[in-house]
Amino acid sequence: MGQFDEVYKRSLEDPEGFWGEAADDVFWFKRWDSVLDDSNPPFYRWFEGGTTNTCYNALDRHVEEGRGEQAALIYDSPVTDTKQSFTYRELTDKVAAFAGALEKYGVGYGDRVIIYMPMIPEAAIAMLATTRIGAVHSVVFGGFASNELAKRIDDCKPKLIVTASCGIEPGRTVAYMPLLDGAIEMAKHKPDHCIVYQRPMAEAELTEGRDVEWNAAHEGASPAACAEVKATDPAYILYTSGTTGVPKGVVRATGGHIVALKWSMKNIYNVDPGEVFWAASDVGWVVGHSYIVYAPLFHGCTTMLYEGKPVGTPDAGAFWRVISEHKVSTMFTAPTAIRAIKKEDPDGKLLANYDMSHYKAQFLAGERCDPDTLHWCEEKLKVPAVDHWWQTETGWPIASNCLGIEQLPVKAGSPTRAVPGWNVQILGEACNEVKRGDIGAISIKLPLPPGALPTLWQNDERYVESYLADYPGYYKTGDAGYMDEDGYIYVMTRTDDIINVAGHRLSTGGMEEVLANHPAVAECAVIGVADQLKGQVPLGFVVLKDGVNTPEEQIVQELVQMVRKEIGPVAAFKQATVVQRLPKTRSGKILRGTMQKIADGQDYPMPATIDDPAILPEIKEALEEIGYAK
Repeated sequence: MGQFDEVYKRSLEDPEGFWGEAADDVFWFKRWDSVLDDSNPPFYRWFEGGTTNTCYNALDRHVEEGRGEQAALIYDSPVTDTKQSFTYRELTDKVAAFAGALEKYGVGYGDRVIIYMPMIPEAAIAMLATTRIGAVHSVVFGGFASNELAKRIDDCKPKLIVTASCGIEPGRTVAYMPLLDGAIEMAKHKPDHCIVYQRPMAEAELTEGRDVEWNAAHEGASPAACAEVKATDPAYILYTSGTTGVPKGVVRATGGHIVALKWSMKNIYNVDPGEVFWAASDVGWVVGHSYIVYAPLFHGCTTMLYEGKPVGTPDAGAFWRVISEHKVSTMFTAPTAIRAIKKEDPDGKLLANYDMSHYKAQFLAGERCDPDTLHWCEEKLKVPAVDHWWQTETGWPIASNCLGIEQLPVKAGSPTRAVPGWNVQILGEACNEVKRGDIGAISIKLPLPPGALPTLWQNDERYVESYLADYPGYYKTGDAGYMDEDGYIYVMTRTDDIINVAGHRLSTGGMEEVLANHPAVAECAVIGVADQLKGQVPLGFVVLKDGVNTPEEQIVQELVQMVRKEIGPVAAFKQATVVQRLPKTRSGKILRGTMQKIADGQDYPMPATIDDPAILPEIKEALEEIGYAK
């Protein structure tokens, strides 16, 4: 066996010894009574009895251990022409000060704080400050539509909301306060206060008695110390799409989160303390939580916070400029970003303008990585290009080429093998492993390793129903794929109706709910169709009510605007087609999978349960008229 095989084998055969050793790299106020508490399956708890603090492990310990003058966070914003660097000492002071402001406004241990922020240093400061006092943050992607934000307010019931006056995108400013005001108006639960960071590009109008400006919030507040937090208490809640349109609150337990993320920095990404690590994502998504804010700081690295796009800020060399200027050693982004760069600069000529000599590896995740994108990275960047796979629920990679343990041969189309700690199996309908090479449900044998979700926020029943009920003893990833003879995993498709738009998991069911609210729509379906840039984009099919005289083009425009308003621009919903009827089974289920194959120009078998086969040519014709089914 190679070194990777040995490490992987031990992680499954002796998980308590394996993760107990990893936990020795973490600061604990009190060591755990047991590494793994398996007394109440399927609700497993890691480091039961231990106490620690997320913020202390991210900041204070490094100041005390001599890294106080090292850069902790570099903010680079081409959209506002701003660059700032914060040392570990400076960032610790700012976080302690804001934590004191949160306490001043009544936030205490276990209280929830919603953070609705753009990619600015104050977003990271708010996250770290919340964990510092033992409160629980729930970050919502800045600019998310009011009704989606309202659902999250009602589910986690925040004591306080932290926001900014606006987000900045190339060519436009997005005002946040009208969206937040709308969400609070819709929500049944009302936060006590909102702390608002005023950006000069568009200052917000504040509501007297509820809203307080960021600097004013600090007045009279004393810097807060780190609270002693139970390892099994939540550090944060992060909402992810549910098939019902109601978001699921993924919980991250404090102790396991610190241990797993700290371990991953060296063993998966092969990054050392002091090096600069960059995850080109957003704090609103799990990548931003795990690999912008937390893991690099747990490991004593310098982390990048980038407010910009891969192209257009100012050109397709934007990423290479950041890597060169800030001496980034390792970067992580979505294949969508690389495809956008490749589209603008297919030969990679802009790379010649930048010093990339210190660059060690390019990681890709968030969606299935096509071989062309992987090979382009290898050829142009001349470093290992690593496709790896994980989910909001897991919090860190399930499958990857673990560069810090042993670099394995690359197989394009595969995120390599299961990472130590993850017992991945491909299951058939009878909950048995299928033969190597056969497609099945990608599943993970329980218990999940530290850092993965232990449950959903105040909803154990939905946790079991969503992830554990279909394959008893296993976590259902919701992805289908296969494993080859060498143990390499191939993730092929989703097994439910969640689509992946540029790395963002979105529910087609939620979009269908919006379309169905249009007064002219009798029936509708949304599918994810292949898109060269974003991986997938949603496409709507609508059947109109009899007697509707409004032009179809106008209805389609209205539907696009409705989805944009209800779910937000992140849905990338830009196209719908009017059809006479939808293909269904005899029991009335819409054949979305078949429609998707037609749209993507793939061969498909005639569904055995279809009610009327004559409808499929009609669907093909409608798709051809809008540029699909070729």
